[in-house]
Amino acid sequence: MAFEARPATPADAAAIARVHIQSWKSTYPGIVPQHYLDALVEEDRRQRWNQMLQAADHPILIAESGPTVFGFIAGGPIRTTIENYDSELYALYLLQTHHGQGAGRALVHQLAQTLHSQGFQSMLVWVLEANPAAHFYQHLGAIPVTQQTIEIGGALLPEHALGWPDLRSLAAIPSPK
Repeated sequence: MAFEARPATPADAAAIARVHIQSWKSTYPGIVPQHYLDALVEEDRRQRWNQMLQAADHPILIAESGPTVFGFIAGGPIRTTIENYDSELYALYLLQTHHGQGAGRALVHQLAQTLHSQGFQSMLVWVLEANPAAHFYQHLGAIPVTQQTIEIGGALLPEHALGWPDLRSLAAIPSPK
């Protein structure tokens, strides 16, 4: 599949919100309480993404095929101190129709390159234990770092941090053409 990965702009906020909400609704049934998923609203997320894109204080990249945005990734400085890690992959979402086609790998690779060029040395990502994406990150070389329990929609859910102690190795992974 041919696609382009590029930095997001405020004009991409609605498309990112659409991908974000649709991804949650296709990935998390049976993991996150259904009432929480049912209450997700694209307009709320659009406003939040617009604010983040206006601030432009960390990398946000989108994947698009033609005029259609089908995925995004965001990352930056680690939000909660974890020994030996200085950056974090905040979010990676692709529409389900685009899973398994190389876009997620390309986005992670590009984010790793961007963060490394900004001086970061390592990166981690938090993944709900029941999320099948954990295997994707491990396939890219992430190792278990720690775990915690978080609350989503009234449910306590186990979450794992997976990490790349040397961001250079992840940044060197060639992206598909």
